[in-house]
Amino acid sequence: MELTQENNLLESVDARTKLAGSNRMEILLFSLGTSETFGINVFKVREVSKAPFITKSPNMPAGVEGLISLRGNVIPVLSLGRILGLQKPDAPLGESMMVTEYSKHTLGFLVEDVDRIIRVEWSKVRQPESLSSGAGNYITAITELPDGRLVSILDVETILANTFGEAPIGQIAPLGKQEEANIFFVDDSAVARRKISEVLEKLGVRHKHAMNGQEAWTRLEGMATHAQMQKRSLADELDLILVDAEMPEMDGYVLTRHIKLDARFNGIPVVMHSSLSSEANRAMGRSVGVDAYVAKFDAEVLADTLRPYLLKQHRE
Repeated sequence: MELTQENNLLESVDARTKLAGSNRMEILLFSLGTSETFGINVFKVREVSKAPFITKSPNMPAGVEGLISLRGNVIPVLSLGRILGLQKPDAPLGESMMVTEYSKHTLGFLVEDVDRIIRVEWSKVRQPESLSSGAGNYITAITELPDGRLVSILDVETILANTFGEAPIGQIAPLGKQEEANIFFVDDSAVARRKISEVLEKLGVRHKHAMNGQEAWTRLEGMATHAQMQKRSLADELDLILVDAEMPEMDGYVLTRHIKLDARFNGIPVVMHSSLSSEANRAMGRSVGVDAYVAKFDAEVLADTLRPYLLKQHRE
């Protein structure tokens, strides 16, 4: 496939965002010089080009090959093959580059070759079996192509955190002893789940979580059914639901729509927490009824977004 800076490969993000509410996603397929096929959500790819000249810089983290200037901005360029442990340090760098934008960071990812975009149902995207080392640390989901090949979808949030380190969570004031709040959250990224848990613990909030949208909906339905059997309102037991946008099996938009259409969840706000922070994604969130949309990951912003929904006087 011929790659150009004009990015004929990528259509407008606004047009693609409409897919989210249909529980479908588009994945950009690429290779890293091995027999494996990898993928990344198209929403996170800003452009694709031939690998540019990279300026080496001292004291770069492992896997960061240097810096480039892109339209007046200096961005780091990472070798995905080396970060995933699939290439030796002296191996040639990839011939193509994907410029990604997520979690308020712009990064260049060097890859061997970019293939094509495929459209898949989230219901056909599965979480991988437990993988404890190597490239498995960076795989958040797996799907299958019509020819039987498996596609490993990258957990780019973990790549970002492991390469550049996680920003420490600063001072977050607890809600107060008089407040007893409960949150249910769902996120398919292990790094995101850990960060969210830290924020909620600093707030002094009790929490439970799920690892994908379908699991979340199954558990939430169970909670609603139990409350109904006990002739109680679920809103008396659950104060807020925090959802990721892109997740295996059911995305956060469809999950939110299910919640908002079910009267048993009346009075329980839904906040979407996503590394996809474009206005198009925010608009999609609003269209399915989210009460707030917060971009990953700023601990203080997340805490400040949740706080008013958790205070008793706000809900009463």
